Amino acid sequence: MLRSDATAVDGTDTRVEVYFGHVDLMLLKPIYPKGIHVRPASEAEFAVLKERHDLQAGDAGFTWMIEPDGDSFVLSANPSWREAALAFEDPSLFDFGQPWPPDFPVEYGSVG
Repeated sequence: MLRSDATAVDGTDTRVEVYFGHVDLMLLKPIYPKGIHVRPASEAEFAVLKERHDLQAGDAGFTWMIEPDGDSFVLSANPSWREAALAFEDPSLFDFGQPWPPDFPVEYGSVG
């Protein structure tokens, strides 16, 4: 799971979490100062990743780029995202032990 927290630096007041299930491979950075942008890998990007990481042709539809022009990626099922106004210390929006949807405003969806 990737998580951004609200920050006064860029004026955000919500936390966004992106959950990747059934991960087979990932190449991530600890911090993304310019934010993340999760999207399917293009054919050209997948061709490079396939060569570098010995991926199978069938992995193309499960390869998610994390940055607009970076090398970070996740090979997984379709990612899901959730966003709400939460404090840093609040539990994850993907705490599967909690009822869904919660009793506070939240936006959510999936990528792909």
